[in-house]
Amino acid sequence: MTVTIAQTVGVDISKLMLDVYLHPQAIARQFPNTTAGINDLLAWLDHTAVHRVIFEATGAYHRILERQLGNAGMPMVKVNPLQARRFAEAIGQRAKTDAVDAAILARFGALDALQTRPVISQTLSDMKELLVARRGLVKDRVAANNRNYVHRAPLLKRLADQRLRQVERQIAAIDTELRALCKADTELKARLDILVSIPAIGEATALTMLIEMPELGAIENKCAASLAGLAPIARDSGQRSGKRFIRGGRTHLRQALYMPALVAIRFNADMKAKYQALLAAGKPPKVAITAVMRKLTILANVLLREHRNWTPKAA
Repeated sequence: MTVTIAQTVGVDISKLMLDVYLHPQAIARQFPNTTAGINDLLAWLDHTAVHRVIFEATGAYHRILERQLGNAGMPMVKVNPLQARRFAEAIGQRAKTDAVDAAILARFGALDALQTRPVISQTLSDMKELLVARRGLVKDRVAANNRNYVHRAPLLKRLADQRLRQVERQIAAIDTELRALCKADTELKARLDILVSIPAIGEATALTMLIEMPELGAIENKCAASLAGLAPIARDSGQRSGKRFIRGGRTHLRQALYMPALVAIRFNADMKAKYQALLAAGKPPKVAITAVMRKLTILANVLLREHRNWTPKAA
């Protein structure tokens, strides 16, 4: 008999295998984490009314699955592993195996609070991989500089210098490729031009914003601030009003916005006024800087949504 009720599919991803659980049918299967294995998974689900497929972000291991699910038009949700673990603890599930995790994910995915999102384009996926590699090279550059500072042996200093020059060449090559990929895509190029029109937002920051938050321009302003981890979180209980703080969100995006916020405080009249007003109200400088970062994110979201460049306000 054909099942007509919507099913939720949980997928626990490892390097070699995909553990799959169909809820509420309580059917468990296992497929290889390969293109052929995922095709078999899609064929197995072909005659099932799938409400959504839920899986954890696992770096390189989930990329093939995410891409093929997107190409097949399958509704999917990618969650933070910590969220899934907290859900398991909340329902009293302490055991942790691949099969158990797949079942937990399927039950977690049945919650309507989780929203499906479309898969990003192949170009953005390629740019994301390059950006992650660039961050690793930047860390290598810092480490090589630190080693070069403490080395006394001439040979070690020469080797450190060679490594530094190699890292610089590799970073430059990645930057060139990122620009080329962005400019080859008409839509991305238009979005980049809008972002760099904002004072204090340079090309490197704009590229990071496009890659780390492709949702910009398609979400509400409050959602943009929350996704970036720049929305203050309330901590109130009864008559107690706790101190607000920021938490979670896109860490790399926040890091990329810090220096532009400092520049905006000096050279953007609106941002400078906001910063000074917060200081005058007794807010610590770091809180005021965070508010400027939030305003930059919201401004970028508005401009991208309206498909227009930044223009100064009329005097």
